[in-house]
Amino acid sequence: MEIHWYPGHMAKTRRMIKENLPLIDTVVELVDARAPMSTHLPDIFQIIGSKRLVVVLNKADLADPNATRLWLNKFRELGLTAIDIDTPKRLGIKKLVDMLHETKTKGPSSHFRPMRCAILGVPNVGKSSLINQLARRKGAKTGDKPGVTKGKMWLKVDRTLELLDTPGILWPKFEEKSTAIKLALIGSIKDELVNIEELSQILIKYLVINYPEYLIARYNIELNGYKGNSPIQVLEQIAKNRGFLLSKSEFDVKRSSRTIMSEFRQGKLGRISLERPDEQDFWADY
Repeated sequence: MEIHWYPGHMAKTRRMIKENLPLIDTVVELVDARAPMSTHLPDIFQIIGSKRLVVVLNKADLADPNATRLWLNKFRELGLTAIDIDTPKRLGIKKLVDMLHETKTKGPSSHFRPMRCAILGVPNVGKSSLINQLARRKGAKTGDKPGVTKGKMWLKVDRTLELLDTPGILWPKFEEKSTAIKLALIGSIKDELVNIEELSQILIKYLVINYPEYLIARYNIELNGYKGNSPIQVLEQIAKNRGFLLSKSEFDVKRSSRTIMSEFRQGKLGRISLERPDEQDFWADY
């Protein structure tokens, strides 16, 4: 599967971030806990220079908690400050705010000024939702599709903290196809630019190997191991059990594809991670 997406506004966002660096004390990079390394900007330090970085694994409620624990340890081994949060339930929000206030900065007049933090990340990792929770208001637009935030936005949380929201950014070229696939699976790349049926089949292959119990429980299907079920057969079973029929003898596989993609992204299948620090064999062929 070939995936290419690098709109012009992303290059503009990078320039805007660099222009605002003198105003920023700490950078919060939001990554998706289901794919922390694939959503981690590989050139983050080229963008932010020597600014302090805090990596936040958002959507931890959707990810496998064991994998999240491994990723937190991995980022810390790399010398990065890392924390996992569940934005809707505000789990980890207070701890994050405490982290942001660890570094106090004085202004030119020697009076303490607010801590200024930039929120960065790829599209659809929840930047605006996090900012709204921090500010306890609906100041930034949110949505379940990439590309909702169109321009920079400063928000004052309180007299001690100000936040800079930025549009989602990607990098011009994916070194590994598997990275683009995982970004597409979690919705960081627009569905209009990918083949949802093909993408759902990749997801099914991964789930059959790593989380077969979730497929069985959610869709009431039978699995006979990885080699015993092709993704198409799984999609047909889902269509049969959900009543997705084009005719009495033809299953609506397209609808099954859209259903499993949507329910994976919403966490309805279970808490699933697409990668672990110690396991990447599945994605070697992609």
